Amino acid sequence: MDVSYWELKNWFANVDYTVVGSGIVGLHAALHLRERFPESKILILEKGALPEGASTKNAGFACFGSLSEIIEDLRNYSEEEVVQLIQKRWNGLNLLRKRLSDAAIDFKPYGGYEVFLKEDESTYAECLQKLPFINEILRPLFKSDVFAKEVDRFDFKGIHEYLIFNPFEGQIDTGNMMQALLKEAVTNNILILNRQTVTDYHDSGSGVQVNTTDFSFTSKKLLFATNGFADKLTQGEVRPARAQVLITEPIPNLDIKGTFHIDGGYYYFRNIDNRILLGGGRNLDFEGEATSEFGLTEKIQNRLEQLLSEVILPNTEYKIAHRWSGIMGLGSHKKPIIEQLSENVCCGVRLGGMGVAIGSLVGQELADLV
Repeated sequence: MDVSYWELKNWFANVDYTVVGSGIVGLHAALHLRERFPESKILILEKGALPEGASTKNAGFACFGSLSEIIEDLRNYSEEEVVQLIQKRWNGLNLLRKRLSDAAIDFKPYGGYEVFLKEDESTYAECLQKLPFINEILRPLFKSDVFAKEVDRFDFKGIHEYLIFNPFEGQIDTGNMMQALLKEAVTNNILILNRQTVTDYHDSGSGVQVNTTDFSFTSKKLLFATNGFADKLTQGEVRPARAQVLITEPIPNLDIKGTFHIDGGYYYFRNIDNRILLGGGRNLDFEGEATSEFGLTEKIQNRLEQLLSEVILPNTEYKIAHRWSGIMGLGSHKKPIIEQLSENVCCGVRLGGMGVAIGSLVGQELADLV
């Protein structure tokens, strides 16, 4: 690359910390590094024009797990591990709100609901039966009951009588959140370069040579915050998982407010700007959606539209305004990977589809590794 003396001096000389990825984790890591090392030179490299992955693509759920998801987690992890995971998500949400303010992220405490389709009889019955037990194990953390039965007041169709309501869940404006984080980074003299893909790196012990598609430079420390794109970095411990989403045109007199989970969280919807945003469906094709390529499939989009017309808005006319996809980072365990890869290289990845909840905390813990 034809780099000038001025570019070398201002961007690539004497770099203390290089963060790869300008999503929720990367920006929080950089901001926490600035708090710890006020005089340091911090550079963020982002491969997309905007933060790629899920940070600007997610549905904006300020949640920590639906009742059926928590019950399912208890089949795979100990009670202590599940409670610790929920506590991390709750602490992360509070950290995000504290750093940026509820006004900046447009936080709305409408609560969250779990909706059970008529055909999902077994999950519905199990959730009603285990609801008191889950409230009991979460009471030390939340100081009150988290889940309660509520009769459907939204005029959904093809569902069981009761919804499960969670008053601690809320929603945010994802775009506002990311813009607020980017402004914080710029205000704190953190350099961000977009359209830069890290192709390789070498930790010499005294520093890290970072190679991108356009140039090479040396950084004292290198931090990866690439989540769904971290499969090679972690030798397969992180798998990409695509999530497909659609949103309607504005709907007059829309009375649906809140965040909603269906089918163990594999489908989710919410209100935003008098529209319905609906996403999910990767359970229809786990193998096909285990990809880091953005895109839409007819099978999943048809199912989303079916849920919209038959369950969510059965008596309402609507038009689809837009569709998109995002890339999450999943793995064999729901606990994030925050670890050293070598003496001067570390990573904070595998957010398990809970980036809004735990991204800020993972970023802070990643910064604390150096």
